[in-house]
Amino acid sequence: METVLPTTRDACLAADAQDSLRNFRTDFLLPEGLIYLDGNSLGARPRTSLATATRVLEDEWGTGLIRSWNTAGWFDLPGRLGNKLATLIGAGPDEVVITDTTSINLFKSLAAAIRIQQSLDPARTVILTERDNFPTDIYMAEGIADFLGQGYSVRLIDETLSLQEALGADVAVVALSHVNYRTGAMWDMTATSKQIHDAGGLVVWDLAHAAGAVPVDLRGAGADFAVGCTYKYLNGGPGSPAFIWVNAAHHDRFWQPLSGWWGHARPFAMEDSYEPVSGIGRFLCGTQPVLSMALVECGLDVSLAASMDAVRAKSLALTDLFIALVSARRGEHPLELITPMEHERRGSHVSYAHPDGYAIMQALIARGIIGDYREPHVLRFGITPLYLGFVDVWDAVEALFDILDNRLWDASKFQERLAVT
Repeated sequence: METVLPTTRDACLAADAQDSLRNFRTDFLLPEGLIYLDGNSLGARPRTSLATATRVLEDEWGTGLIRSWNTAGWFDLPGRLGNKLATLIGAGPDEVVITDTTSINLFKSLAAAIRIQQSLDPARTVILTERDNFPTDIYMAEGIADFLGQGYSVRLIDETLSLQEALGADVAVVALSHVNYRTGAMWDMTATSKQIHDAGGLVVWDLAHAAGAVPVDLRGAGADFAVGCTYKYLNGGPGSPAFIWVNAAHHDRFWQPLSGWWGHARPFAMEDSYEPVSGIGRFLCGTQPVLSMALVECGLDVSLAASMDAVRAKSLALTDLFIALVSARRGEHPLELITPMEHERRGSHVSYAHPDGYAIMQALIARGIIGDYREPHVLRFGITPLYLGFVDVWDAVEALFDILDNRLWDASKFQERLAVT
């Protein structure tokens, strides 16, 4: 049944009062009077994070010292937290570890996939990805192709080259973002994974803008590898460790090239040659950042307490409302919606292109409406259902059109480019 969207601010307040997820907002610490629409870039701080950080710093590190690797369970954090995250992305037990960065985990995944393909068909030497993928995904693909040499190359799909057309007999692995970082467009993971497999390729999914925001079923989709970060919709903190999932069918076939001691079968045996541990643990490298890892759990516990079906339903309702309100008032403003209208193709952020997008976003931020900007000319509004409501969307759009209608963005202070946009 189609959701009836509120048409007044009072109706938005009423919708928020009936929202089954409304109480989750109290699990986060957000400044009073601020509307935070950038959780797709950096999630809000969970309320429990300060107590967790204090415990790790004062008790586990301060008192336990090195003993805490054993007594506080530091050594087991990557796998224990990975098992918590697994339920949010449709993975099984002991199939996920939280470790390193998304870029590094992507490198490991691509390398492992290529090693598998080398044993099956050495003629497959192409890494396929999207031209509009998050840039680091392209850069890492280029880096591994350059490192391997021997005819390895990167092929980019775009408006002129479809995935189907690009899937030749030379493709070893395809790296795709489940939800596009710029537009919010979402792939059909199941159909696309099958399409790639039917062509003889393996697939790596980047879940950076999907995990915790949209339902993900890696096992059900038949995916091969997945990576992603924990600091967006999972609210793990700035720069918090990323994660990697590997289909159990691939765990012991080949290992990744960053063969550090944490991925060794017996790390404290201090042996002089590498033997990978069985299973997902072989995708670990070096010593883990304990404090950052501990804070990841705060965000995971909040996400696990919510129904992902309810999160998705609210996300779609809020993004529908945002799109409808902007459409009703757009008039002659050169705002171009670049996010898909279809629910099945939309993630959890809404993006608009505007020639003066950067200055408009800076003007919004100055008003306490925090979104972000991405080149070229894209205003990006992240919708995080656990701490946003209908009235937040209403007030954000009101502020947007006050800035547009009165050209308030056209001030010199909003034109100056910051290092991080």
